Amino acid sequence: MKAARLAFDNVACLRGERLLFEDLSFAIEAGGAAIVVGPNGVGKSSLLRIAAGLLHHMAGLVTRDGTIAFLGEQAALDTAMPLRRALGYWAAIDGAHDSAIDAALDALAIAPLADVPVRMLSTGQRRRAGLARVMLGGARIWLLDEPGNGLDTATLDLLGDAMAAHRAGGGLILAATHQPIGMPDAQEIRL
Repeated sequence: MKAARLAFDNVACLRGERLLFEDLSFAIEAGGAAIVVGPNGVGKSSLLRIAAGLLHHMAGLVTRDGTIAFLGEQAALDTAMPLRRALGYWAAIDGAHDSAIDAALDALAIAPLADVPVRMLSTGQRRRAGLARVMLGGARIWLLDEPGNGLDTATLDLLGDAMAAHRAGGGLILAATHQPIGMPDAQEIRL
């Protein structure tokens, strides 16, 4: 299996008539991480969407080696379904086994919520559910937009553990955040 890698080479992003950033270059290798920081509206989420292939960049080259899991503002789970079934939908698409669902639920301490409809989850529980969706797919590249939103201190520690395990297994992480999320060795990309 080819090692995971994500690279931007002189990338520019234009949203409407507004140039958010230009000449942005960085690379993240397997086991690595980068945190995108900057004030609101500067283009952090747009950068992640470009990395995911969800938004076209105006200039430059984006290289992705490895499968991608993207966590945006929403958990991307069917709110009418119980949590386990909603995660099972994505597990089936990604070819993951039920054991992967159990492992993700356990890793984020939400296994007791497996039968609760997603719409009934609190903000922090929905965030953990979205992170569980990212974890169970086995993607090599995690793109996380504000992954710590709504999480308490104990859950931020669980997130840090999950990210460390992903990186130790050869994955990489690009995260946009305004708060510490347990990756003190990550390179900083300031917009």
